[in-house]
Amino acid sequence: MVRTDLPVLAVVVPARDEQRLLPACLAALHAAIRHVGGVEVDLTVVADACSDRTAEIAARAGAHVLETDGANVGAARALGCAAALERHAARSDRLWLATTDADSLVPTGWLDAQLRSATAGLDLRVGTVTLAPADRHRHRLWVERYEAHAETGRHGHVHGANLGTAASTYVALGGFRPLTHGEDHDLVLRAQRSGARIDWSIDHPVQTSARHVARAPRGVARDLVESIGREADDVA
Repeated sequence: MVRTDLPVLAVVVPARDEQRLLPACLAALHAAIRHVGGVEVDLTVVADACSDRTAEIAARAGAHVLETDGANVGAARALGCAAALERHAARSDRLWLATTDADSLVPTGWLDAQLRSATAGLDLRVGTVTLAPADRHRHRLWVERYEAHAETGRHGHVHGANLGTAASTYVALGGFRPLTHGEDHDLVLRAQRSGARIDWSIDHPVQTSARHVARAPRGVARDLVESIGREADDVA
């Protein structure tokens, strides 16, 4: 039975030609949904400029599916959030918007953590990412530098793959802007300037892809490529 006294959790996943990685992403999200229990969870996949079976896979997994041809991750996240806001307009004061990416795997307790931030009255939850064990070994320098920052408490890392915000805060900030990259950083920066209550969390990191050619032109993929170059320089 769904508890009506708890916030509604809406999860938005932008996806661009992700038919290979999306099934695992959605399986991890469904595991997190089962684990949180008793909470209404609204899952939306935004198929953005897709030429593959991304939308079909998302629909078969029971997600709300939106299709757009903008090839713009900021606009895709905003579209998914707008749809969730519209569906839950009567309960917008209890709506919490969370985002992850189609090449990422949320841990089982991820939605529990999002719910804790929501019920604690926080405005944003800004989480970290991690890599699969084999990829951590391959990118040792990146891992060491990333986790050294993450241990400082206010880690400063921002990832659309592990982000959550109260719907009221999201609306007040103006939402995600239609940026081809950095839309997550842009939102968090505006939140900081507004004095929002932010949980810079290092628990429940999201496992993200270590691919070097990403859908967005910047982000973890670029950092991983650059870290390999720095490691080679160090060895030389």
